[in-house]
Amino acid sequence: MLKQITSSQNKEIKWLLQLQEKSRNRRKENAFVMEGQREISLAIKGGYIPLHLYFVPELVDFQEVLEISKSNTEKPAAITEISTEVYEKIAYRGSTEGLIAVFETKEHSLEDLKFNTSTPLILVAEAPEKPGNIGAILRTADAAAVDAVIIANPKTDLYNPNIIRSSVGCIFTNKIATGSTSEIIEFLQRHNIKIYAAALQASKPYHEIDFKKASAIVMGTEATGLSEEWLKNSTQNIIIPMHGEIDSMNVSVAAGILIFEAKRQRITHPE
Repeated sequence: MLKQITSSQNKEIKWLLQLQEKSRNRRKENAFVMEGQREISLAIKGGYIPLHLYFVPELVDFQEVLEISKSNTEKPAAITEISTEVYEKIAYRGSTEGLIAVFETKEHSLEDLKFNTSTPLILVAEAPEKPGNIGAILRTADAAAVDAVIIANPKTDLYNPNIIRSSVGCIFTNKIATGSTSEIIEFLQRHNIKIYAAALQASKPYHEIDFKKASAIVMGTEATGLSEEWLKNSTQNIIIPMHGEIDSMNVSVAAGILIFEAKRQRITHPE
């Protein structure tokens, strides 16, 4: 018999909600909650392992859920049928796709990063806090097919539901690593990757920079910019010239401009 849950007061549903809402629980369980068939598909393609699947039979075909379950080759993910009422209690967004999954998290170690090229293009974001900005950065990185995204001194849990939602699943399509600023600088220098820090001081306009070599474009927060450690270790500080009344722009927009200039150079003038 397939397990069924029809009450939102069920202890397993309360466990799901805690996992969804609290970073502490996600770290303790090494697991996170996700909804949406496209995002679930991207997670599986990105090597994530499903542990539990909850579906509404009126909305999702059981055979589809069974196939997703089998993507966990060591032990098929547990499948539970839930009522529409329960689904509405745990669904994070308004659309009614009828499928919720619990996946195992990844480590995101710097040392696990492997590049398929000798001239990787990397985006580094230092201490980003807003899930919407992190999600937008990951979407931009995916669109440009950068070789990795590295988050320095992360302030927000990568598996925050708002990051997953705002990234439209691009958290699963990018190679992502985290570490302290010092660790990341050491990693980049050890791999002979040039550091281009987006900063106002001692900067050159971004379009004057040669991004065709192994390069890391480093972004700080809109409020405080980059820490002094990045500026001291930068190969060259870079700036996007402003022609309006303000001297800054949204970090994800700025990252998009810089990354796609690097991609333009590599396509137009390959090494």
